[in-house]
Amino acid sequence: MTRTALVTGASGYVGAQLVPALLERGWTVRVLARSPQRLPSAWLDRVEIVQADASDTAAVQAALTGVDAAWYLLHSMDGQGDYVERDRRLAHGFARAARAAQVGRLVYLSGLHPREGRLSTHLGSRVEVGEILLASGVPTAVLQAGVVLGAGSASYQMLRHLTERLPVAFGPRWLNNRIEPIAIDDVVYYLVAAADLPPEVSRTFDIGMGEVMTYAEMMKRYARATGLAPRHMGVVPVLTPGLASHWVGLVTPVSAGVAKPLVGSLINDAVAVERDAETMLGVPPGGLVGFDEAVRRASVGYDPKRWGRTALAVGAGVLASSAVGGLLTDPQSRWYLTLRKPAWQPPAAAFPIVWSALYAAIWAASTSAICELAEADGAGGEAAAAGYGQALAVNLALNTAWSGLFFRARTLRTSTVAAGLLAVSSADLARRAAPTGPGKVAGLGAYAGWCAFATALTAAVSRRNPSG
Repeated sequence: MTRTALVTGASGYVGAQLVPALLERGWTVRVLARSPQRLPSAWLDRVEIVQADASDTAAVQAALTGVDAAWYLLHSMDGQGDYVERDRRLAHGFARAARAAQVGRLVYLSGLHPREGRLSTHLGSRVEVGEILLASGVPTAVLQAGVVLGAGSASYQMLRHLTERLPVAFGPRWLNNRIEPIAIDDVVYYLVAAADLPPEVSRTFDIGMGEVMTYAEMMKRYARATGLAPRHMGVVPVLTPGLASHWVGLVTPVSAGVAKPLVGSLINDAVAVERDAETMLGVPPGGLVGFDEAVRRASVGYDPKRWGRTALAVGAGVLASSAVGGLLTDPQSRWYLTLRKPAWQPPAAAFPIVWSALYAAIWAASTSAICELAEADGAGGEAAAAGYGQALAVNLALNTAWSGLFFRARTLRTSTVAAGLLAVSSADLARRAAPTGPGKVAGLGAYAGWCAFATALTAAVSRRNPSG
């Protein structure tokens, strides 16, 4: 007989892999979604979609009615308020609804954690949700996994981008804590297999690939598996999880709100304590996927070397602009020293310091923006990345031109117009980078702000020296 499944969190990465796997196994699949438009269009004629918020217990109970097994893949780790309390309330509501609807089994994906000692807030919350579901009175399988190696996994995204963007990195001491990752294909296998457990089995299962390594070792292994140059890692004692999460939010596309709980979880070892899943749920056909193969599978849909190539190209452009502009700039010339200037002009020593910092920000923000735009939305993303690259080339040309117009051609009015165009162009770069996150916008916004200030300063010098 056909069995009915309810999948929550189907728009998330793991849920999006689970639904097709259940369909292939002959399940009738129902999904609970607050925003159905986020679901893959290919599902629309194959699954039943129930539009409801998981906090609406009555709607959840209605969605669970007639369900043989339900997969609970919800979590509120979005940087918007107290996710621990929100996850607690959602789990209690779902547990009550599942019991009232007489669901045959619950399956939940939690995190690997040590059995003793203090847990991070994130891991503690995941464990608590599992305990709530286990106490529901419905047979429950809680699968506890470490870092999930799959292209859309937030943990994998953090690992990937840190490795690709940092040939040399320094991190906290807990980068040396032990982790046992698992491939997304094997996670999905265990999630599906858990539905077939006997009703008297209600417990946790540790799942992992059997390879244990530190986070630093994972970064080095990722580099080797994807053909990157060797990575070098160091450890410093002063970088707290909070500081590290903000740093990760700047360096990678993973937002600080998501990075903070992920980084915080690295203070705990994440290694399987028991291997009962392999005996009670079976082993995936062909065996568990190893780390290198999992990375190769996950990287099929993107270019791991894009960041390096883009960084070199953008760096060459920024360096050329700064070098040529520096050669054209002559603040010690007799002409410049005799110009009448406003009292609010910064001291001469400030300009090279500010411009050096801004050039670094332009390089880092532009490299990130181009790479992230290119991967965002297929052909549309590539077009957006190409558009950004062209806008950056124009911006750097204007940047260089201003120095020539001001210090060499000595045309103050024309220099003011050029500075204004540069400010507008810089603001446009920030606008183009906006979809890739606030970190890039902040760096490019500072550049645009300084260019606007330079426009006002050039205009003031022009007014005081009308013959220029």
